[in-house]
Amino acid sequence: MADTKTTFAQGQLRSLVERIERLEEEKKTIAGDIKEVYAEAKANGFDTKILRKVISLRKKEANEREEEQSMLDLYMEALGMIPAERDAA
Repeated sequence: MADTKTTFAQGQLRSLVERIERLEEEKKTIAGDIKEVYAEAKANGFDTKILRKVISLRKKEANEREEEQSMLDLYMEALGMIPAERDAA
């Protein structure tokens, strides 16, 4: 009985490892495809650094983007990188 369980566990482990290996290969292929698209964008005059940022921002919800921007503005203001907002008086 223990031998049957061991054999089953070995087969299951082998199956999992093989699936992971296939997915890793697919991931490499997809990463290569993405790299080619960025190269095409660059060849067409697009700034790939900004393009990556836009793609990153599109993954986030609007409120998450707004919160991130507010914190960025706060930090930049504290570092003197942008002028402090003045009170309307």
